[in-house]
Amino acid sequence: MLKVGLTGGIGAGKSEVSRLLVQHGAVLIDADRIAREVVAPGTPGLAAVVEAFGTDVLAADGSLDRPKLGSIVFADPDKLATLNAIVHPLVGVRSRELESAAAGDAVVVHDVPLLTENGLAPLYDLVIVVDASPETQLDRLVRLRGMTEQDARARMAAQASREQRREIADIRIDNDVPLDDLEKRVADVWDDLVRRARAASPE
Repeated sequence: MLKVGLTGGIGAGKSEVSRLLVQHGAVLIDADRIAREVVAPGTPGLAAVVEAFGTDVLAADGSLDRPKLGSIVFADPDKLATLNAIVHPLVGVRSRELESAAAGDAVVVHDVPLLTENGLAPLYDLVIVVDASPETQLDRLVRLRGMTEQDARARMAAQASREQRREIADIRIDNDVPLDDLEKRVADVWDDLVRRARAASPE
């Protein structure tokens, strides 16, 4: 098994890269998706979030109001740290469960937005960073996700810098490019990952 950490700044196009890797055959473990699961209604995770932040972060149906919570934590580093301390251990447990179910020769890609910020690079055999310029990130967040420029800049500022992400990259994928170019780059990366996985797999 080859354990790959995949990360990138918000708006860099990490989700597109993970989608392409899955098409090639990767086993994807999506930290964001798991983070939503562990705070679903009725979970201990949601109860802990409400205890920390109050019932104002709940929607009318009892689910977590993610935009409301996001507006609170991304404006306050201490509150963001509080949320991370609740959610990240739960995500870690579930991620390990999913990883243990993968085949011995699998390429397991952990899609982890905050891999750099949380010092998680040593957990993986290698780290792929999806890289895009801050201008590209901002444009995508405003144009494609409908964020205000202020919100987009706040989200970007709450993450590691581009330079910090590049420092931990074993493989860097440039996503300031057209989709066709990205697809070719990901195909080349996939071939490399398969070679590494075979070399790491016991006979």
